[in-house]
Amino acid sequence: MTERRRAGGIPLRAIPPNAVTALALCFGLSGVLFAIKGDWEKALASVVFAGVLDGMDGRIARLLRANSRFGAELDSLSDVTAFGVAPTLIMFLWSLQHAPKFGWTAALALAVCCALRLARFNSRMDADEQPHKSAGFLTGIPAPAGAGLAFVPVYLWLITGNELFRAWYLTMPWLVFIALLMISSVATYSWGSLRLRRSYRLLALAGVGLLVAALITEPWLTLLAISTIYLALIPFSMASYARVRRRRSAQG
Repeated sequence: MTERRRAGGIPLRAIPPNAVTALALCFGLSGVLFAIKGDWEKALASVVFAGVLDGMDGRIARLLRANSRFGAELDSLSDVTAFGVAPTLIMFLWSLQHAPKFGWTAALALAVCCALRLARFNSRMDADEQPHKSAGFLTGIPAPAGAGLAFVPVYLWLITGNELFRAWYLTMPWLVFIALLMISSVATYSWGSLRLRRSYRLLALAGVGLLVAALITEPWLTLLAISTIYLALIPFSMASYARVRRRRSAQG
């Protein structure tokens, strides 16, 4: 009976985090449906909410001690769908379908690079030596961040109403740039590496509350600001990792 249970199912405590992962996948694909209907705000909101759920499932799994290989594989499939396939289709329908050539190719770059990034992550999952991870950094930008950054032209269009930001000749190089960042070896900051002093924790809670309020009242302007700050931090994360690597070399 025990052997059959192990082979045929997952523990009950593993259902909540995997359900959240499946919900993130559904929201990502729902963004495509809204894009087909031309409801761009709901399309973006669906993918952004999928990113919020993606940040929750792993924490729920750790809280319930429900980490599993099944959950990791489901999470990767959900990520490549919600943050690779869905943004690809949304950006193509929004702008790149009007490109005379290579519009679909540029859009595909986002999905392909997202899949390659996740495959690279999965192949290193059991590796003993992961220099960036052991130092508290990520390699390249994660899939949810890549999807959010890919939408920067849409944020600008929604904020200003200027059709220039919808032009394929601006959207195409931007998507390719973000796709390359996803598979790059650039060291980026990881949420898990952040450590707050006790004296700053109340300020952090207040900041989170204000951020949520800003997302509710001015979502696109807030997401644009977050995207700008994230990109601006990349040179600092590269410099921080370089210092860590030099320090480790000196100690070794």
